[in-house]
This record gives sequence, structure tokens and C-alpha cells, in this order.
Amino acid sequence: MCTLRYSTTWLSCPAAGWGTSLPEVLALTSGHPVVREGLARGDRWTGSRPRFRCVLLLPFTLLAFGSFGLSTASEKTGSGTLFVIGSIGWITVRVFRPVAASLLTSICSVLIKELVAVLFPHLGGVCVEQVFRSGTTVRIRARSGTVEAACPACGTPSRRVHSHYERRLSDTAVGGQEVLLHLRVHRFFCRTPTCAKATFAEQVPGLTVRYGRRSIRAARALQAIALALGGRAGARLASRLAASVSRMTLIRLMRALPDPPLESGPRVLGVDDFALRRGHTYGTILIDISTSTVVDVLADRTADTLATWLRAHPGVEIVCRDRAGAYAEGIARGAPHATQVADRWHLWRNLGEAVERTVTRHRDHLQALTATPSTRTDTSPPAAPSVPPHSPADRQDRIAARTRERHTAVHALLEQGQGLREIARLLSLGRNTVRRFARVTSPEDLLVHNGTGRRPKNLEIHDSYLRKRWAEGCTNAELLHQELQALGYRGGSATVRQYVRPWRDGTPPAPTSTRPPTVRQATGWFLRNPAHLDPDEHRQLQALTAACPQLAALQLHVRQFAEMMTHRHGHNLETWMNAVLGDDLPELHSFVTGLRRDQDAVTAGLTLPYSSGPVEGHVNRTKMLKRQMYGRANLDLLRKRMLLSH
Repeated sequence: MCTLRYSTTWLSCPAAGWGTSLPEVLALTSGHPVVREGLARGDRWTGSRPRFRCVLLLPFTLLAFGSFGLSTASEKTGSGTLFVIGSIGWITVRVFRPVAASLLTSICSVLIKELVAVLFPHLGGVCVEQVFRSGTTVRIRARSGTVEAACPACGTPSRRVHSHYERRLSDTAVGGQEVLLHLRVHRFFCRTPTCAKATFAEQVPGLTVRYGRRSIRAARALQAIALALGGRAGARLASRLAASVSRMTLIRLMRALPDPPLESGPRVLGVDDFALRRGHTYGTILIDISTSTVVDVLADRTADTLATWLRAHPGVEIVCRDRAGAYAEGIARGAPHATQVADRWHLWRNLGEAVERTVTRHRDHLQALTATPSTRTDTSPPAAPSVPPHSPADRQDRIAARTRERHTAVHALLEQGQGLREIARLLSLGRNTVRRFARVTSPEDLLVHNGTGRRPKNLEIHDSYLRKRWAEGCTNAELLHQELQALGYRGGSATVRQYVRPWRDGTPPAPTSTRPPTVRQATGWFLRNPAHLDPDEHRQLQALTAACPQLAALQLHVRQFAEMMTHRHGHNLETWMNAVLGDDLPELHSFVTGLRRDQDAVTAGLTLPYSSGPVEGHVNRTKMLKRQMYGRANLDLLRKRMLLSH
């Protein structure tokens, strides 16, 4: 007798060692002649009870019918007739045992193989013998069916089995449960007498690797988590996915990944530097502009390193870079036939610095400008703080004293014939800082910004509104704080209370003089699109250019350069530079001198559609990766994540 265990819609045969779905058995056996004969007689099955017990006497075959409810309208007796005995839980089929086992084995083996092929494709090359649960872990016992394997050292195939042993592999989670695979594999003798390996263990394709403690699918899943999140965050996510690993395991998996193959350089290459340790150590990131993917990461930003990389990877035709001289030199040496493209954003930034220095030199004209009454509604805060103006010469704070000392020291060394690099080394300053001090003749030119060494209170931009409400009779600090919050103020009520405390003496606060525009504000007028200036800013810019011919010429040159850059009319660059040199604008002359040294790259940047925008995006992404690893990642680990995480 063959006993079939029935549970809901699952049929299992302990004698055969298999289990299958009852509707599947019904579908597979519905074409049997006996079934067709019963259907022709009018035997019908209708749903009435979820489980039943039946005894089927067939001489040479087994028919099992099951579903959520099957009953029969026929209760006849005789050979080949279905008898309903009626009970819940067990289906007992009395047939010839060998025939039943053979039929169930063939049916269930097909179904199990299909199930494994769909849900566990990486287990298609092994024979699953048992699946059981041990605590919170699902364990699969399987064996390899390989009869021949190739030696990993010499490649000679061998059929001579040395022994067997069991490997334990951690697999991907199933149903939120960790899976452990007990795999029995063969060890073969190598047939080549001169081979260094006398025996070798077989590897199941797509499942195992040498010395691997995880399946290939599980290792790839953990590598993807490590590349996306790093060590600590990746370990926390992996534990939620029922694959608990340590952060060091994830880091080892990342480091073991191979670099993407790169035989030749991309046609359009983007080059920029990024800080490994800001102010001390920098690296170079190389980007394929066409696909916006990281090509390689270099350990420094020197010309020699970049030139060596370009020689080893030919095929680069266009290189987008910033204004750094080291990159220009490295490209010229490593890829002399490549077209260098200066980034337009860096060109505009360099022009903005020259404009700011020009406005600083003519800042006396700003004192004559006064802001008109605000045209905005009462719900908008004033555009500028209403505090008395301060002259740079009157500043005696610590920042001002240090600035004057450094300016004196830098110019003293310049008079002795020292270069900027040597001065930076002697004074322990950055070269850009020394260059900024060397460009100005007076230290007051560096103290014109109120933000230098002084942080104004956030309430100063709301001073006029507070005085207006105070004059209207609103002296409740808490109410004033609520009104300021509606205007965008983020401070606390105690700050507002302290700010208006001097006004409670009984004497109304004296009105303050209107503050003139700052150098930064005036510089923004020159650099912004005229269509984006409000009427008050447009009026002040017209008054400023009318009072100073040099600033009027500056405005014309800036707008011409902006039009040339926007419409990519690089062929007009030479004409523009000659026009600038014809005016009394020393700061713009310095800007033109820098363009002359890099004129070909600047002309290409103002003509071609390429830019360093994708490179800057990857630099920002690199900063995010560094923050994920708490700034402690070595270059090799950071390089892996930059190259492989997309």
C-alpha cells in the first residue's frame, strides 16, 4: 500500500520521497483512458468538502484527484470505481506499490525540477536531496552529479574520483530566512603526471568558487550592497536581509572585485581633482564625458601622472579640464594631438573674481548710492541690513590686524625678489592666499567685505521692519518674533527680546542711515543677467556706471563675454581681449593675460558643446562616498566604489 499525505493542495508520497501539487496531478492524469471513460459515463466532481479520503483500485495505474474540495456523485463499487470513504486529513490509495511509486516519482520529479529551475536557477547543476529547517535557517542538502571535471592547473579532464566531501555555502535568503547549502562534491585525481596538483576539487558552474564560503549569487548580492552603502551601513542592511555579515567582510568583498577593463581611453575625457584630505592631499578623477562614467582614479594631480596615463590609454581626442596648469601640461605631454577644452564655468568664475577686484578698487562710488524705499510688500524683509557703514580703515579687530601683517610680510618678500611659491613656504600660507595679497596694493582692499571677520546678526536684515512695528506701538517681543518667523526668521524669541531691550527706555529708537550697497552686491549686478535685476538694482547699477567710466566699460565687457559664452562664439575671443586691453581696467588685463596663456583651450571651451559639468557631478558624488565611510577610507577602497558603484 502506498500512503499519500494530503495537506490543503499538496500531495506527498513518503515511499517515493517526493511531493507535488494535487491540481498538478489532476492535470497530468486527466488524459488517462480510465479518467476519460469515467467522464464519459457522467461522473462529475463538485466542490463540497476541503478534504476527502478515497480508495482507488486500479490494476496497473494510479489516479489521484484532489483540490480544495472534490466529491463524487458516483458511489458505485467494482473494479476501477471510485469509493468515497469520507474523512479529513489522509488520502489512502491502495494500488500496486511499484506502479504507484514509479508514477509518482516521474510526475513529482518533473514538477520539482521545474520549481527548482524557476526559483533556484543556480541549483540547476546539482541534485537536491532534502530541504529542512534548523532553527531560523533553511538548509538544503544537495549533491553534485558531475562525472568528469577539468584540472584547474593544467586543464586536463578527469573521471577518476579520489573522494567526496561536504561544503557549506551561504546562499541568498528565501522568505526572509537565511539559507545554508550542504553540498556534497567530488575530488578527482589529475591524470597528468607532471601537474603540480595530484588531486583537485570540482567546482559547480554558477554556484561555487575555490575557497568560497558563499554561493556566487550571495556574494554578488553582498558586493552590490557594499558598493552602494559601504561597510557599516551595508552590514546593517544585510542583517535585515537575513544574510548577517560584518563590515570588514563587505570591505574585503569590495577590494576583491576586479577593476573594469579599459584598453583605450574614451574619445572625450573629463579631468578634475578631488580632495582626499582637503588642503593637503588631492587625487585626480577621469570621466568619460559621453557616458558620464568614471574611467579611472589617479593618486595625485601632477602632470607626470596624467601624462603617463594618457600614453598608456591612447584614443583620447578631446579633454575637458579646469584652468589648472598641471593638467594642461600633462595633457600636452601625454596626448599632444588632443583638443583641450577649458570649462566655461571656471572661465566665468575667473571673470567674476576680476570684476570683484575692479569694483573693490572703485568702491568709493558705492558710498554715493542709497537704496530707494523697498517696493516689496510688508510681508517681505528688507533686502539689506540697516546698520551704519564701516570703513575698512576703521577696522581694528583681530582679523583686520592679521590681514595687515600678512600683507606687509608678503610685499616685503616680493621686493626681495622672492616668488609666490617660496613666499608661501616661508609664511606657511597657501599659494592662492599669497597671490591674493600680492595682487592688492593696500590691505584695506581685502577688508571691504563686512563678512570678513564679522558675522552680522540675523535680525539686522529685519531692523527696518522691527522699527516700523515698534513705531506703530507693537512692543511685545513674542508677537514680533511670530511676525518675523512668517518673514523667514529662524532665530529664537530670546534674541528678539534682547534686540529690542534698549528701545524700552521710553525714547523711540533713532532712525539709522541707509546702508550703501556692498562690493559683493555691486559685483552681482555686473555678473547677473540684466533681465533678472529688480528695478531698484537696475537703477543703482545705472547710477554707478554713470558716475565711473571704468565701471561702465566693465559692464560692457562683461555682457559681451557673457553673450560670447552663452552662444558659443569663441571666434570673437581675440576681438574681445583687444577691446579689454584698450581700456583702463588692470584687473581685467590680468584676466586677459591668463586667457592668452591658455587661448586655444579657452577658444575651444567657448566654441565646443563639451564642459566639465559631468566631472563636477562625480566630484560631489565622491564627497558623498567619503562621508559614507566617515572620511577614513583608503584610496584603494574609495577608488573601487568610485569605479564600480553606479
